[in-house]
Amino acid sequence: MPDYTHNEHAARSRAEKARALATYLWDRDIGAAELQALTPAARRKLARAAGTNPPSTDETWDAVAELLTEKSAWAARNPGHPAARRPHADEKLMWVKPPVTPWN
Repeated sequence: MPDYTHNEHAARSRAEKARALATYLWDRDIGAAELQALTPAARRKLARAAGTNPPSTDETWDAVAELLTEKSAWAARNPGHPAARRPHADEKLMWVKPPVTPWN
């Protein structure tokens, strides 16, 4: 029986979806560690906001995290390049909540 989840077409589709998700996350200043800390429900909602169907496996999310890590390293080496900018960084708060500081 063929394994349709790991054939060439599936790998291309997974890579395409990972690139689209990574672009959306990069623009909102969401890093790999922050992505991996999100709940599955938050990831599904984020994928829908990015205009893609939510990935059915963690394999795609792992690919997204790798792309974000690579892009962060590249941006650190090329800070003045237009592609290193994050045009929607203000939307990060919609997805990643900062830790709450106690009043003490």
